Amino acid sequence: MKLFQDLDEWRRWRSQLSEPLGFVPTMGALHAGHLSLVDRSLRENERTAVSIFVNPTQFDDPSDLAAYPQPLQQDLEMLQGVDFVIAPPAAQMYPHGYRYRVSESQLSKILCGAHRPGHFDGMLTVVLKLLQLVAPTRAYFGEKDFQQLELIRGMVEEFFLPLEVVGCPIVRESDGLALSSRNTRLSPEERALAPQLARLLQTSRPPEAIADGLMRAGFEVDYVQHWRGRLLAAVRLGPVRLIDNVALETL
Repeated sequence: MKLFQDLDEWRRWRSQLSEPLGFVPTMGALHAGHLSLVDRSLRENERTAVSIFVNPTQFDDPSDLAAYPQPLQQDLEMLQGVDFVIAPPAAQMYPHGYRYRVSESQLSKILCGAHRPGHFDGMLTVVLKLLQLVAPTRAYFGEKDFQQLELIRGMVEEFFLPLEVVGCPIVRESDGLALSSRNTRLSPEERALAPQLARLLQTSRPPEAIADGLMRAGFEVDYVQHWRGRLLAAVRLGPVRLIDNVALETL
């Protein structure tokens, strides 16, 4: 594995590569969900690159950014078989600050976008930057962030980027909780309650009834809604925001 923390060095190295390259963009604090994306990339490509970059522009809550874990050395030890890790400083990713950005005017304003103003602008901006830098054959994203995945697919199509966006299934804990780096911030009591989100989503009840059940259980509910063949939900437990979704065809 070769670690790049300087983007000029990465660009020089990338210009010499010709074989199919898979790419997994992450914000670090890696878990089995991230590693499932990495494993798929390793199977489907000659080389695999992973980025580790905690993107400041997609955090609508500064305290959430400050609390986001950044265990770089631990993450590197988990990336067995990966060829390249790109972990640049924010100053290189945003050399002009946040003057230039990507904005989407419709899908980014609903669901999570309605509750996290500016989040998807930051996400799309950094993903476009990373795709331009890495120039992958395929890029891998988890279906847990389903709205994010759909926005990235739309951006890649709209800007004629020559790559395949691959959506990968949600990876869950044994009790059903969707894996997320934020799960580590749940208190023991919140962690015990959190799997109720997945359980209620899988009950085939109407969204309004599921939202009511979540509130009765102690969640603060942002939304529970059908969208593009999925039942999606976003909730809060204390300071931690959790999202999840299930395919309607499986209910």
